[in-house]
Amino acid sequence: MKIENTKAQMRKGILEYCILSILKNGEAYPSEIIEQLKEAKLIVVEGTLYPLLTRLKNANILSYRWEESTSGPPRKYYELTELGNEFLKELEVTWNELSAAVNKISRKK
Repeated sequence: MKIENTKAQMRKGILEYCILSILKNGEAYPSEIIEQLKEAKLIVVEGTLYPLLTRLKNANILSYRWEESTSGPPRKYYELTELGNEFLKELEVTWNELSAAVNKISRKK
């Protein structure tokens, strides 16, 4: 069994929560989201991010708007919807509970 596969699966499991957490601070262009994820050592490529953004948009958790760019094609900026804000609050509760449980178990001697 390769450790890299397990690590990748762990990162994928929290990626949605991290993306929504980034967007709670305001709208963002996908490359900005990728940059913040990379800074946090959650390496993500566009091929992973775009399908997830589309799925979240189709679930009415995200919305987007187009903005013309002076240096290329128009850009799509994503933001949380009202439903997305509620969804993120639920994920935050779940993450805090899960994190506390894992920390409790992993610190037992």
